[in-house]
Amino acid sequence: MAFGWVAERLGIRATVIFGACMIGAGLVLASQGGPWELLIGHGLLLGALGGGAVNVPLIIYISRWFDRRRGTAIALVSSGQYIAGALWPPVIALGITTIGWRFTMLAFGVGSALAIAVAALAWLRPTPAGRLLSEEGSSRGAISGQSPRRTFVLLCLAGFLCCTPMAMPMGHVVALCSDLGIPPARGALILSVLLGSAFVSRLFWGWLSDTFGGLYTVLAGSICQAAAMVGFMVTQDEAGLFAVSAAFGLGFSGIIPAYVVALRDLFPESEASWRIPVWFFCNIVGMALGGWLAGFIYDELGSYAPAFMIGVALNIANIAIVALLAVRRTEVASRVAEQVA
Repeated sequence: MAFGWVAERLGIRATVIFGACMIGAGLVLASQGGPWELLIGHGLLLGALGGGAVNVPLIIYISRWFDRRRGTAIALVSSGQYIAGALWPPVIALGITTIGWRFTMLAFGVGSALAIAVAALAWLRPTPAGRLLSEEGSSRGAISGQSPRRTFVLLCLAGFLCCTPMAMPMGHVVALCSDLGIPPARGALILSVLLGSAFVSRLFWGWLSDTFGGLYTVLAGSICQAAAMVGFMVTQDEAGLFAVSAAFGLGFSGIIPAYVVALRDLFPESEASWRIPVWFFCNIVGMALGGWLAGFIYDELGSYAPAFMIGVALNIANIAIVALLAVRRTEVASRVAEQVA
């Protein structure tokens, strides 16, 4: 949340370059391998200062360059993590096998920092003055019967509820495969399929956001995610897990970019620098809880099925909230259309 404010005042280029340096420093420190080096390197430098300065500020930045095709632009930019998730694990695994995990992490940290910093210097520039339409006082994103504060609280709650189950398969699919007798290498490939499917489907979800709006796209993606979560509960073979993982990637990939589109549609542009980071904080808390909760339940009960059942229940609650907001948003749009007519 702090880096939304920082980027607003220091500029996106300086913020992202700082984040790149912190990512590199965190991985270099963590490569030393002691407990405190790992905690500080990953938790403080790589996570809070590195990822915090890169991910959300870039999402806010790109949302300000586009009006008509904002959903597609946000989907493309945010898909970088899924390309990485699909392509890097085999490379890192090869590095660990050949040169060890310490040197692999060290090299990856230096390479990442340089690549991000060079990209920021080359392509990140201030948003052109006067490009964006003023949205102050606009009622185009109003929700019937809801104050802006209540609407935002509901969106944050919905993001938390959808991201808690979202983290469960991503964090535990390899362990789930091992439970079913599937080799870890095949489990890693299934994870790559999940993330690769998320990247491939991002363009579709971006188009859907631009065509039908962010709220309806969140609703569609959440329904797909819930269905895939049920699939993880009942699937017991390798072929089925490949199919369910691909379906899960298809579903969850459009949710977060569509939420950002909804936030930009519902609230003035001047509030994006704090509303989007606060919303991201809520969904990241959900991601952290989901990954931990699935592991905790497995340790206690010896099965992932109860965790996935809880995930489905949370996902249904998210669907209910988003559906309510979408219906009330439609009511406002209908009234505005009648007044214009």
